[in-house]
Amino acid sequence: MAKKFWVLFAVIVFSVNVAYAVEGNTTVSVSPAPLFKDPTTGIEMVYVKGGCYQMGNTFTEYKEDYPEELPVHEVCVDDFYLGKYEVTQGQWKSIMESNPSNESFCGDNCPVGNVGWNDAQDFISRLNSRSGGSKYRLPTEAEWEYAARSGGKSERYSGGNDINSVAWYNENSLIFDPKTQVEEMRLHPVGTKAPNGLGIYDMSGNVWEWTNDWYGSDYYSSSPRNNPTGLGSGNKHTIRGGCASGADTNMRVSRRDAYEPDFSKDHLGFRLLRTP
Repeated sequence: MAKKFWVLFAVIVFSVNVAYAVEGNTTVSVSPAPLFKDPTTGIEMVYVKGGCYQMGNTFTEYKEDYPEELPVHEVCVDDFYLGKYEVTQGQWKSIMESNPSNESFCGDNCPVGNVGWNDAQDFISRLNSRSGGSKYRLPTEAEWEYAARSGGKSERYSGGNDINSVAWYNENSLIFDPKTQVEEMRLHPVGTKAPNGLGIYDMSGNVWEWTNDWYGSDYYSSSPRNNPTGLGSGNKHTIRGGCASGADTNMRVSRRDAYEPDFSKDHLGFRLLRTP
């Protein structure tokens, strides 16, 4: 009897900790990644084993329209932890005691939006001071894309090639607003689409995500191979991942855009990186 109990217990624990990803019409199990949970905010971080990969537009489409995604080049990154989800409105409020999001009605479990790069740095500085160190920062472009590609795979979107299974974007994020009596493209709670192969959610869609790098449209031509960090200075910082009001082309893991550090808009947020 005792033996049967422990076998049943092991099966239950295993089933609870296994994540699932959807690729096409097939559901496949994904090995669980080690997690770190920030004691102050509850932010969950997924361990990402470093490696080398082909960064940039590895597919044939859009190469003429988005030359800043070329040339495809090999990049290697070290190990890191990355937020399992985008930083939420509730987590932001726990540190900043305010909520900049214009879609606050979406709830504490929705990603925080209307956040500039400088705002994100303020959040990180306050979180680090509470954590007694400087473990948290924004990911570099190279780290972000490596994680979005499920550890460097050639994926069109973060989690595969089926956009509707992994991303909230302008064709599936419509919500009826009883006040305006029209459907509007809205944010959705984090983690409500399928995760990528690392168990990370919403790296395509929901909110654009700030990275740490200064942006350069031709930077890929001279980017270092090991742990590139972008230009040494500039006017804009790179954003990645697309958003709930964006077109499918913006959900691609290679897509790059940029804004000034103090710029903010509704569907612009971030996720955290933590060094091991």
